[in-house]
Formats: sequence, structure tokens, C-alpha cells
Amino acid sequence: MEKLNVDCLILIFNTLRADKKSLYSCLLVNREWCHLVVPILWENYSYFFNCIESREKLFNIILSQLPPPSKQLLFDNDIMLPQTILSNHLTFNYISFCKFLDTNIVENIVNMAFKNNYINFKKIHLLEQEIYKLFIGQCKRIKELVWETYQPLSSFPGTSISFSQLYSLSINMDFINSDNLYEMAQICKDLNKLHINKYSHNIPGLISLIDAQRNLKMLIFDSDPYIKKVTCEELGNAIARKSSTLNNLSLFNSVGVIPHSFLSSLVNLKNLYIVDEQYDFNKYQDIKEFQHYLEILEFPDLQSLYFNVLSFFKELALLIEKTKGNLTCISVCTPNESAKNTGMLIKSIANNCPKIKFLTTHLGSNDLFYLKSLLLNCRNLTYLNLRSLNENNNNIGDELLDILTKFSPMSLIMVTISGDWKYSVNAFQRFFGSYRGRKLFCFDIIGYNFKERITSEHVEIVKKYFDEGIIRGSNLLSLYCKY
Repeated sequence: MEKLNVDCLILIFNTLRADKKSLYSCLLVNREWCHLVVPILWENYSYFFNCIESREKLFNIILSQLPPPSKQLLFDNDIMLPQTILSNHLTFNYISFCKFLDTNIVENIVNMAFKNNYINFKKIHLLEQEIYKLFIGQCKRIKELVWETYQPLSSFPGTSISFSQLYSLSINMDFINSDNLYEMAQICKDLNKLHINKYSHNIPGLISLIDAQRNLKMLIFDSDPYIKKVTCEELGNAIARKSSTLNNLSLFNSVGVIPHSFLSSLVNLKNLYIVDEQYDFNKYQDIKEFQHYLEILEFPDLQSLYFNVLSFFKELALLIEKTKGNLTCISVCTPNESAKNTGMLIKSIANNCPKIKFLTTHLGSNDLFYLKSLLLNCRNLTYLNLRSLNENNNNIGDELLDILTKFSPMSLIMVTISGDWKYSVNAFQRFFGSYRGRKLFCFDIIGYNFKERITSEHVEIVKKYFDEGIIRGSNLLSLYCKY
């Protein structure tokens, strides 16, 4: 067989990027393959984090690449690294291949070096500093940075080169000050993804960082629900200024923190995720204002919608009606058992989401007609999770299963029912029998008391169809041994 040229090999190895085990096997074939594969594996070295043994080898390699001046500095400050680390000769400059820097991994390296013994803060700070200098000095194209350290990374020598092509940045505001962010804004201007943790007020450096980005597509704001916050009006304005490029927005515990008005500017939004604490009485007014504001929003190009805790079924139904039919993923959950308009939401999805594949929503006892319409109209549906609101209503189980039996599209291969509804054995038999000639990959029933509704006869039916290969998996199979 003719030897593949280097370009072909690189193309093959790049195709295998997601398959780390196969790549690892490839580097053992010969020297040439090894030299081509090692840089790919080390681009994101967190792969080696899977087991303790691999983790320790990774940490040893990183510490071994500390330059002589760093090792001497550590030695002079009574930080003793193992002799095997100090004298180890490495085949590659592994650090130079890295495109990923996670401050949590650096913290783990420090803990390993000190064997988790109590060490004064000065020594910890010094070792961290030298490791960061190693990465920033050797890595010329860091693409991803998780920034959760008091170390002033944006001020280290070489930062202007190593962070100039940064693609993804995650920041914990408990550690980063405004000056640090302002410095980073001068360095990286092509962020695609920005994740902000623990913000609670307007920060000028953060505003500058957002404004500096030329192609920001994804913003994630994660606020601590237990920290007192002020309204971040300038932050909202900065987000609005990115409306031409921004198409992914996630807000965690952020209702009332960022003014709602910025949302109306995000006309190109494709993915919207909002999770918040509904039962924070201090935010009640903010939540009600957001609920009313939601009614007027329009995101015509929306493709995925995730709402957790907030029970705005009517407002979300109106929002979906104003989309262009490209929604493929919708998840709406709430612990509020008195929530209303669940049927209105299901009806809106049935009428406006022909491409939907993944759906999680609540189902009331009067919503079965809308469920039938949903199954008939949404023929690409792959995953369906139906959650009950009123746990005392346990009389619709058979009707629900019969609707799924008669009207489910061929594409529906994963079903989860979250509730304590009752099901007859015959309804079970009809439902599973409808999957002959196709596969049901997963069928789960979840609820506080669902085990009281499931008898040995139900479980025997599930086991029968599992043995026949019609169903691939179900949490009900775990009850088989019980009976």
C-alpha cells in the first residue's frame, strides 16, 4: 500500500478530533503519525483529565516545561518540585500546542505539587504565577480561556499575542476587576462566546470588553441569586449594541438585573435560555414586569427556546406565534402547579413549529386535544417530555398513551412522562405494540409516586418489548427485579 502523504494524514486526523481514543491509538503507529497527532491532542489537554493517572502525568509534563529561571525562582522560595519533574527531558514542547487555558486546571496542578498540604498563600501565588507565565509565553494562539483567578493574566508578558485570537472567554467576577477587563478589551476583539459569572453591578471594564468585540455571537450571564444586585442599565445598553451579531443569549438569575428593554434589540436571536428563581419575593415586581414585556418581544429567527422556573405559558405562546417556523427545540418547566395556559402553549407549538424535534412542556388535563394536534403537525418530533401540573389528577394516563399510540410521528423515539397518572395494562400493551417495525430508544415515567401506579404486569410488558429489541431502554426496567 502506498504511503499517505502528510496532507492526507492531517486531514484524517483532523476529522478524528472528537474521537480522542482513536487519535491516541494513531500516535502509537509510528514517529511520523505521532508528530502529527500530538499537537491535535494537546490543543485541548483537558482530555487527559479523565482519570487520576492521566491527570498526574499531565501535571508532571506541564511542570517539567517550566523554564530554568522559573524553577530557580521556585527553588529560591523553598518550593521544592520532585527531581523527576526538574530533570525530565520531553520530546515535544507540549505547551506550545495548547489552545485552551482553564484556571481550575492550574489550581489542580498547584494542589498536586503541594500534595494538598497546607502552604502559605505566597507560595501558592508564586507557583500559579509561573505556570500562567509558562502558558502565556509558550501558547501563541489560545482559543479558550476560563478566567477564575486573582492572577492578573491580562498583564503578563506575551498576553497580547497569546490572547489575541481568543474565541471563547469565561469570567468569574469574584476574581476579576474592571482594570483587568479593560486590559483584555485592548487585546482580544474577536470573541465569539463570552460567559460572565457572578456579576452584580455595572463594571466599566466589562462594558469595554463587550463593546470591543467585532463578532460576538453568544452571551451567557450567570448571576448569583443570593447576592444583592443593582440594575445594570449600561450592561443592557452594551448588549443591545451587539444586536447585529448576537444570536445566542442565556440569562441565569438575571431577571431584573439587566433592564428588559435590551431584548427588543436582539432581532437576530436564534437561541434564548432564561432560568430564574421564581420564589424570590424581592424580585416579584421585576418578574411581573418581565412577564408583560415578554408579550411584545419578537424573535422571528428563533431556533431554540428554554424557560425554566418562570411559568409564562401565555407569553411564550405569543412569542412562538411571531417566529418563522424554525424552532427545533423548546423546553418550558415550572414548579408552579397552578400555572395556566399550558394548552395555549402546546397549540402555538402545533401551529407554528413544524420543524420541532425536542419538546419539554407541561400538560394539563384539558390539553390532550392540543397534544393530538401537536403530534399530527410536528412530524419531525424526536424527543417528547410531558410533565403534569396537578399531581392529584391521575385519570388521563390511558387517554394520553392512546393519543401517543395513534398519532405519534415515526420520528418520535424518546418519550418521558413526568407525573403520577394511572395507566392500564392494556394501554401499555397498545402503546408499545405501535412501535413494531421501528425503535423506541427510551421510555421513562417519572413522578413522586409513579412506582405505586406501575405493577408487575406493566413491567412485564416493558421487559417483553425490550427483549424483542423494540424498546432500547426504560427506567421501568429497574423495577423488574423488584417483582
